[in-house]
Amino acid sequence: MMREALARRVVRLAPVASLVALLSACASDAPQDTFKPEGPIARDIKNLATPVFLVAGVVFVLVEFGTLVLVRHFRARKDQPEDEFPPQTHGNTKLEILWTIAPAVLLAVIGVFTVITIFKVDAYADDATMTVKVTGQQWWWAYEYDTDGDGKTDITTANDLVIPANTMVKLEVTSRDVIHSYWIPRLNGKKDAVPGEVHELSIESDDVGTFIGNCTEFCGLSHTYMRQRLVALDKSDYDAWVANQIEDASEPTDDQAKAGAELFATTCSRCHLARGINDDEYEKAGSGDDLVSGPGPDLTHFATRGAFAGATFNLWETSDKNDIVQWDEIGKTLDKENLENWLRNPPKAKPMDPADPDTTDVGRGMPDLNLTEEQIDQLVAFLETLD
Repeated sequence: MMREALARRVVRLAPVASLVALLSACASDAPQDTFKPEGPIARDIKNLATPVFLVAGVVFVLVEFGTLVLVRHFRARKDQPEDEFPPQTHGNTKLEILWTIAPAVLLAVIGVFTVITIFKVDAYADDATMTVKVTGQQWWWAYEYDTDGDGKTDITTANDLVIPANTMVKLEVTSRDVIHSYWIPRLNGKKDAVPGEVHELSIESDDVGTFIGNCTEFCGLSHTYMRQRLVALDKSDYDAWVANQIEDASEPTDDQAKAGAELFATTCSRCHLARGINDDEYEKAGSGDDLVSGPGPDLTHFATRGAFAGATFNLWETSDKNDIVQWDEIGKTLDKENLENWLRNPPKAKPMDPADPDTTDVGRGMPDLNLTEEQIDQLVAFLETLD
């Protein structure tokens, strides 16, 4: 009786559970939807994944239907003793051969098309006209550009990877500490960032726009807050961005921003560089060499980015329904609340691993600097000038 009641519950709950699982996968406008490709590589991946998922869906329905039929047909009978097993038979030899060969053939076909797609995706690297070094560390992403091809880094930025639209870009992905994983779903698949290794990933956007991603390899306390933004610009905007990024930061003229620059040089130079502002102090402090994962983000042109703190918080106010700062919103209305809350207590705003004064642990992430409200206002005024 107990087994029969359990079987009945399974039969009744299975459709409900399936419906809940289906609805949980639905979203009207998910910014990280891999089935809405915005580039040639992502389209190739979708063209492979879609039929595979359709076939898998058909197999799932058939297997579940067959299971429910068997559960109902062979359920325990009222007149059957609870400890009595049903008659055991060898089965149907033809069916057993069929459901052994059919999956093998199906997997072989999928495997062939998968290998073809892998080679096709890898071949895109031959069309790349520029290279960007992508470095992950707890818990943000750094981007280094060699714009003139002389082997030296000309631009170092963070959080926003900026590329020209309709241009194949090769990313050299690595890590400074633990394994991370770089993924912009609408443009390509994911690529692991491994310490001491460089993994290549090609990427291209069909049009201008902002694309969102997230670290997909568990990398510690703030893994889920280690996000990515890729901004694709038209050629003229990209060239202007490059020309601006190469330049040093301008000295602020406003009194409050000046005070913030002085505070930045004395308080933040162990981790952060703003070229033209605290070069000497940063060099004297060791350029971040004594930090667990190396220096913090380069802030020379901090105000040209859409987000900060591992792209966790928006730097500028946005009207976008997905709360994504677009290129044309950068530089308009500063989201002071986000920036002030961050400076007030970074470990509270974003889970991190602060230094422990009772041990030799030097910690990871930005510490609480115990800034006064006046100092926070000064730093906000200064950071807004870093355009």
